[in-house]
Amino acid sequence: MSINVIHYCHNGEASWGVAREGRIAPIAGRFATTGDFVRDGAAAARALAASAAPGVLAESQVELLCPITRNQQFICQGINYRGHMRESGLDPGTASFNMIFRKASSCLAPADTEILRPPHVLLLDYEVEIGLVVGAPLTEARAVTPGSLHEVIAALVLVNDVSARDVQLPQTQFYKGKSYRTFGPVGPYLTLVDAAELARFSELRLRLSVNDEIRQDSLAADMVYAPAPTLTELSALQDLLPGDLIATGTPGGCALQAPPKPMQLIGRLLPDAMKWRGFIKANAANPRFLKPGDRIRASVRTDDGAIDLGEQRNVVRAQA
Repeated sequence: MSINVIHYCHNGEASWGVAREGRIAPIAGRFATTGDFVRDGAAAARALAASAAPGVLAESQVELLCPITRNQQFICQGINYRGHMRESGLDPGTASFNMIFRKASSCLAPADTEILRPPHVLLLDYEVEIGLVVGAPLTEARAVTPGSLHEVIAALVLVNDVSARDVQLPQTQFYKGKSYRTFGPVGPYLTLVDAAELARFSELRLRLSVNDEIRQDSLAADMVYAPAPTLTELSALQDLLPGDLIATGTPGGCALQAPPKPMQLIGRLLPDAMKWRGFIKANAANPRFLKPGDRIRASVRTDDGAIDLGEQRNVVRAQA
């Protein structure tokens, strides 16, 4: 069964523990990074969960830390759900490549962090995603299959890929538009999974609301490029090490929507500077983009609750 591990600070010490029904059973040992924990602490977490050891701390007693430490790589898939492709003005039937990009690891933040909107950003968007946490090194090309996925992936996490659309799109800079500090809340849990749970990956439901209005609600089955082929592709390209994070894309329901076809055609005829000024001006009136004071709630779980990555609650604040 899946096991929810929490990374937390108590009495000035960072620790890892098994989370169950609002309480924490501390895991013996010190693990400075997510990679250290995945390599050397995951077995202890499974043994502790199997022993039904009582939780000695309430989750409310501790400071929540990000379950992915900042030394790890933060890799992302873009436009990877059919619903998100359609709202972006793309035809899912013509998807010909897996879009891969990076976020700065310094944007990683605890699940309850305040999301800071930089002063120059007007079009701040949300993206609930499922994160894959690497468990075994991939340092050469490997054909990963659904049946061997558990040999490579140790855990799943909840991710919000916060995005400044008025930086990302006019500058064609995914990295810049998605890497501001606090733009990567992860957790609350590092959910250890086995082969049986990974076989249910497509049953995971992603949900996100803003001010209690549901904006995103989709099953992972809507994904275009599933984890196994994505890991196969990445392994031929770069090294992946234990603890590294791969965010697998967001479903439909983002604030950003493609303009009507006539407007797209007109946009192609305009100089870039004029086109993007018009884009920002038109979208500035869209109330779905995040504003200071907005409350975001995000979750990922199967409908039967057997796999539950927890819930994020974040408030948007204006960066001073």
